[in-house]
Amino acid sequence: MSTLSLSSPQKNPNKASARINRNSKLFKTILQAIQEKKGEQIVSLDLRKIPEAVSDFFIICQATSTTQVKAIADHVEHLVKENCDEIPYRQEGRMALQWVLVDYVNVVVHIFQPENRKFYRLEEMWSDAPMQEHS
Repeated sequence: MSTLSLSSPQKNPNKASARINRNSKLFKTILQAIQEKKGEQIVSLDLRKIPEAVSDFFIICQATSTTQVKAIADHVEHLVKENCDEIPYRQEGRMALQWVLVDYVNVVVHIFQPENRKFYRLEEMWSDAPMQEHS
């Protein structure tokens, strides 16, 4: 099984590099898309005060099947395009659908199958970041 790279370019050259917060349209739209497709155990990590961080926020959730992982990733992309007129800078994991990463530069979305989420433990890896649960 291959692992996904957590590194990201400095900033997307095609977009303004404005920092965002939890009230930003992009952030709220991503959460809405995950919730509409019944993503589970949704959390956000605020990485803005961590110098090594590759983005401002991680939004992490899990899904119970590869079908649901794909549905969440597709819906995030669709709703963000529709509401924010943004497309992902890059994405990874679409072949295996065990861990899909959708990178919007300032916000990186991680959609996991439960066993992969336990294995990679992003919340522990970035434990210095304030975490918020979203229902």
